[in-house]
Amino acid sequence: MKMKSPGRLATMLVVLSAVWLAGAYGPMAPYIHAVKQRETGIAAFGEDGRTGKTLRQWVEEEAAKRKIEPSNAVIDRVWKAIPGYNGRIVDTAATYAKAKASGLMPDDEGFPWVYRDIPPAVGLDDLPLQPIYRGNPAKPMVALMINVAWGDEYLPSMLDTLDAENVKATFFLDGSWLSRHEETAKQLLAKGHELSNHAYTHPDMSRLDMARQRREIGRTEELLKKLGVRNRWFAPPSGDYDERTVKAAAEFGLKTVLWTVDTVDWKNPPPASVIAKIARKIGPGQLVLMHPTASTRDSLKGIISTIQAKGYRLGTVSETLSAVRVDSPSR
Repeated sequence: MKMKSPGRLATMLVVLSAVWLAGAYGPMAPYIHAVKQRETGIAAFGEDGRTGKTLRQWVEEEAAKRKIEPSNAVIDRVWKAIPGYNGRIVDTAATYAKAKASGLMPDDEGFPWVYRDIPPAVGLDDLPLQPIYRGNPAKPMVALMINVAWGDEYLPSMLDTLDAENVKATFFLDGSWLSRHEETAKQLLAKGHELSNHAYTHPDMSRLDMARQRREIGRTEELLKKLGVRNRWFAPPSGDYDERTVKAAAEFGLKTVLWTVDTVDWKNPPPASVIAKIARKIGPGQLVLMHPTASTRDSLKGIISTIQAKGYRLGTVSETLSAVRVDSPSR
């Protein structure tokens, strides 16, 4: 056998040393290190024997840290009926299956956690009859409730703003207004807004006998049903109500809703002052009262951006008062 010359052996040693140094310290080093780390991770979190059990155990241990308990609906001394809010739990079986299928490791960005909501033991429907002024304070959502009882001069501009900002609001309609503006109401529905009951002649409800209170709510409810609306809420005009009002609304399957923050836009305040008020007072689960006025038309975009800048999502009254989590997979 022919022996290799000392010169050729030396050359080979130099080449091999260069390759090793390039892998350890050259531009390929980070890649090689990552591959080794990945292989170590796969060995530690494989799918057979002790290693498969380790991945499942890690998911279960981490799931316990990520669990959020639900919040029950309660009667508050100030805010009356406050809705509950769902908790959240990791679906460990689904998470484990997705992790195996995707090949993602526990420390990888985008690890495929799968969550399920946990409903509260006590919901809004379980509480005694009480009005509602706000949603659950743990829910980072705010609703715009727009009471409409006169004219439609400012509605088109407000609708344009809501469309541009991709925000859905709840319009509480006075029945006498609705009877004269059915096409406008249909437009509100077509744009995805929620329609609800604001009595028929904008009376002070507490001054009416029970029969008249029922008629005020019932006549408007008939008009809403004619539009195909399945309503859940009654907003008493001027916020005036008594215990009989809440009972009368409940006879129609409605809960009585008021507001958390009032823009007082009927006094025509400057838009800047309305926006500043929202910035000072807005919080999670709150309901913001407004009307179709020049003040609201000119401040609406600023109101929306101020609420969103604080990290709150805008939804309808139904969405804000529901127990469904803002981060729920069902949303």
